Amino acid sequence: MGYMAGYTTITQAGSTPTAAPGRIGTTALTALAPAVWGTTYAVTTHFLPAGHPLFAALMRSLPAGLLAMLIARRLPRGSWWWRSAVLGILNMGAFFPLLFLSAQHLPGGVAATLGATQPIVVAFLAVAILHEGLSLWRFGWGLVGVIGVGLVVLGPDAALDPVGILAGVAGAASMGTGVTLTKKWGRPEGVSAIGMAGWQLTAAGLVLIVPAMLIDGIPSGLDSSAVGGYLWLGLVGALLTYALWFSGIRRLPVTATALLGLLSPLVAAALGALVSGESLRPVQLLGFAVALAAMVAGQVTPDRRAPIT
Repeated sequence: MGYMAGYTTITQAGSTPTAAPGRIGTTALTALAPAVWGTTYAVTTHFLPAGHPLFAALMRSLPAGLLAMLIARRLPRGSWWWRSAVLGILNMGAFFPLLFLSAQHLPGGVAATLGATQPIVVAFLAVAILHEGLSLWRFGWGLVGVIGVGLVVLGPDAALDPVGILAGVAGAASMGTGVTLTKKWGRPEGVSAIGMAGWQLTAAGLVLIVPAMLIDGIPSGLDSSAVGGYLWLGLVGALLTYALWFSGIRRLPVTATALLGLLSPLVAAALGALVSGESLRPVQLLGFAVALAAMVAGQVTPDRRAPIT
């Protein structure tokens, strides 16, 4: 992890936040992944058959995974068989159903706010798994980001259901652990980000086949809109985005990468307002500004060197 050399993780008195040269382009490309993931709710509600969340998760993962493996033409070797299975389950196979379960039992705003806690989870997992120092800077901005997302998506009708809350927290913990282990294990020499995504998406799809068929089954009367929705979620929302995401995790600090996930609920809220034709309230606009500020601030690294006086 030589590319991490020189990065500091704990803000000290007199420190100046700085962004390493060359990281801006990588950060922008990586941010495309959670931005696209923010379209999932709109695509699911407007194009896909209702009541088939596990089937949707299966269609999002397995076809895209098999296609990625065909493109990469590489199979896992040695320990990467079980590592790919573990990462596929954490990042997709468990995360997708938990996400749908949380959304079914909670108002969308509550579910989105719980999902926004992932950067906080990653900040602590980076200490436990990667043995990094706790980034107080990014931990603090993670808290600010959760507040910002809450201002955007929480409404007066926000109800709290125990099953939904547990699913939301478990989903954030699942993907947070997957992100951290992805950083720890890296990827084998000569394997592309597409190949890495293919291994995990395929593993997730194989895990989801039985529950999807037994619980959801195949929706009847699939039309062109549903096919288009599945294609978007699979090819763009999984194949492309996870390749960008894993490539970014390899190059960027893991907690900073997790903070980019704040884009997902923000894009979902913006699309919801556009589709419904509703205007955003001032408090929601404030939440957007707060969450975006937290995301941007979390990308810079505090410089431990005291300023010259």
